[in-house]
Amino acid sequence: MEPELLTRCANLLYQEAAYLDERRWAEWLALYTEDAEFWLPAWDEDGGPTDDPQTQLSLIYYKNRAGLEDRIWRIQSGLSPASSPQIRTCHLITNVRITDVVNDHPHVSSHWQVQIYRPEKQQASAYFGFYEHVLRPYGENLRIASKKITLLNDVVESALDIYHV
Repeated sequence: MEPELLTRCANLLYQEAAYLDERRWAEWLALYTEDAEFWLPAWDEDGGPTDDPQTQLSLIYYKNRAGLEDRIWRIQSGLSPASSPQIRTCHLITNVRITDVVNDHPHVSSHWQVQIYRPEKQQASAYFGFYEHVLRPYGENLRIASKKITLLNDVVESALDIYHV
């Protein structure tokens, strides 16, 4: 693998994290392709993550960017009680590596942690796990064609949202 490709992939993941933390929603959405899948599987009774968002339980699942756009609209409009008041987040991403390249689409795995602060409760917590991204060339840049999030500590104290993971 060429080091330049790994750098480009890692920079996209870091940019995505920064946009989430800074609540730069339009720029965050622009990182995704129109047909991008966003998936946070649940854990099944055998202790593994579910493997089919169409037939099994997911904690979050959007089959394309339109679902993400709707979620962002709800967050920004104030119509989402689960998102009010908004929490503060700090996404940390590490161990970024290209696991495969299929038809010029890099498959990228990484580890992540999100530090969360809820001002109204003066409470801090963290979520952590693994990301699997499939990236797609878009002109000179890359965009996110799919994102699978494996949440390792899936006992959550409130509703889980796109910016928690």
